[in-house]
Amino acid sequence: MREYKKYPNRRLYDIEESKYVTVEDIRKIILKGESITVVDSKTEKDLTRTVLMQIISEQEGEGHEPILTNRVLEQLVRFYGDAMQSIVGSYIEQSIMTFLEHQERYEKSVRDIASSDPLAMMRRAMEQNMDFWNKMTKTARGPEKD
Repeated sequence: MREYKKYPNRRLYDIEESKYVTVEDIRKIILKGESITVVDSKTEKDLTRTVLMQIISEQEGEGHEPILTNRVLEQLVRFYGDAMQSIVGSYIEQSIMTFLEHQERYEKSVRDIASSDPLAMMRRAMEQNMDFWNKMTKTARGPEKD
């Protein structure tokens, strides 16, 4: 978990590397797969969500297509204070985790195919075709007589 402090001058400080960073630097850390936490330097209030929302907002401002459409955001606003509020967050998180698992399996399948020996794959395909045709011709000729 990478830790940052946010100072009153709105600057972000990377505790691990002992240097000031930008929101873009934090975005790059997240893209590498690291988790972050951001706290206010004076109050120790957790500001992680605020920084994450800022990153999303900036990405959309740069022209990236929104993942959370206006319709989705409106519905999320409606869930706050609703009896379903606690369930919705868990549901969305689980849905995204399931999506990522499926994406990872698909990417692994593609990597396995790409990394395999193409000649061996062709040889296996030809052998399977030959087996298929041999079975078909035996069936078409009927039982052999001795």
